[in-house]
Amino acid sequence: MSTRLDLFIDRMVSQRACLDHAISETVGMDGPVFELGLGNGRTYHHMKHNITGRDIFVFERAVASHPDSTPPEELTILGDVRETLPAALERFGATASLIHADLGGHNREKNDAFARLVSPLIEPLLAVGGLMVSSDRMYFDNLREMPLPPGAVEGRCFIYRRDA
Repeated sequence: MSTRLDLFIDRMVSQRACLDHAISETVGMDGPVFELGLGNGRTYHHMKHNITGRDIFVFERAVASHPDSTPPEELTILGDVRETLPAALERFGATASLIHADLGGHNREKNDAFARLVSPLIEPLLAVGGLMVSSDRMYFDNLREMPLPPGAVEGRCFIYRRDA
């Protein structure tokens, strides 16, 4: 049986492996990157240091991140994702090269219900060839689940791709 510490480490190692893989796979794309949820800002900080030439927009209810991990105001989209994601579709269309979501709650049932709610709001934002990395299984009609890169632990992170 895995301890909570083991599960946390598996999630963090998997998140980094999947993000690094998605960043390298989308490096030739020019669409924006979306970070759904900022939290402490660790993954935003990682992406900020590893992505060049693409804006990273952060969707969050209220910013409470570490100062080194706080996005500029013009790249921060505040509010409930049930409202901000449809507004982003009007603003950006299907142009996102990479979308990352760490739903990150401790209640798997709540995370799953939220994933079911936001999946149809996220899916139309992704450009052809774009990747979506999530800490939880998502429910997409037209995105294909991809194999995990080396270093990622099965079930701790998921990658989806828009093929057409």
